[in-house]
Amino acid sequence: MRFVVVTGMSGGGKRTALKMLEDAGYYCVDNLPVTLVKKFAELITMPGSEITKVALGLDVRADQSFEDATKVLQKLKGREYNVEILFMEAGDDVLIKRYKESRRLHPLAAEGRIEDGVRQERRVLERIRGQADYVIDTTSLLTRELKEELDRIFVNNEAYNSLMVTVMSFGFKNGIPADADLVFDVRFLPNPFYIDALKHKTGNDKEVQDYVMGYEESHTFMDKLEDMISFLIPNYVKEGKYRLVIAIGCTGGKHRSVTLANDLFKRLKEQDGCGVTLHHRDVNNGGT
Repeated sequence: MRFVVVTGMSGGGKRTALKMLEDAGYYCVDNLPVTLVKKFAELITMPGSEITKVALGLDVRADQSFEDATKVLQKLKGREYNVEILFMEAGDDVLIKRYKESRRLHPLAAEGRIEDGVRQERRVLERIRGQADYVIDTTSLLTRELKEELDRIFVNNEAYNSLMVTVMSFGFKNGIPADADLVFDVRFLPNPFYIDALKHKTGNDKEVQDYVMGYEESHTFMDKLEDMISFLIPNYVKEGKYRLVIAIGCTGGKHRSVTLANDLFKRLKEQDGCGVTLHHRDVNNGGT
């Protein structure tokens, strides 16, 4: 029996994760009252049960204490149920944006501000997050990437990467990404924008890639950057960091930064110890 409890921040992707697990063959139950969790676990593990994979959604609710849920999960993990906790996470700004777009009320906001509800929920969930077996940050994840990560852990039974790395290209003229942890400026490289044949192409095109990577400085920079990131990743994992955003910027975010972000993404994909996603923030904004 594989018993997965899906919890985390409201707006972090719990519902989406449950739907994906259901598609993967898990028997899914959502919004079960805390008082029934233990009884539910007993029923599905009775001799003769044909259920082999279960996913249980557990939310913070204003009308019930999440402390009670935490205690129940501790008891379940200490018994024969082999409970795994999946915690769905996202940055505060993204959670607030998602709630505003959905026009739904945050369960802990009542008549107050969404921001207050998010902060309160994060405090309430701090303990259970620390006990989670898996933490998935959906701040920068595409739906496809989330499915790949869930399949890797809960379908293919591959090793869990606790650190999710986002490699992002951007243009300085549009501002430095607010969520960037590490920022690298590649404006020291020759700019393809001033080559007529390349001006309207991007770092996703081979012609631009060949031009940018045709300079020894590009390879030297990438080798040094890869070496540093390879050193940092295991140390970030050791310190409990779960999300790392590496931003590579040029003037407009269309040529040089895209080329080098693509190259770094390929290099990191070949390493163990982290999951990697790629995002080109300004590639379609034009510019130099």
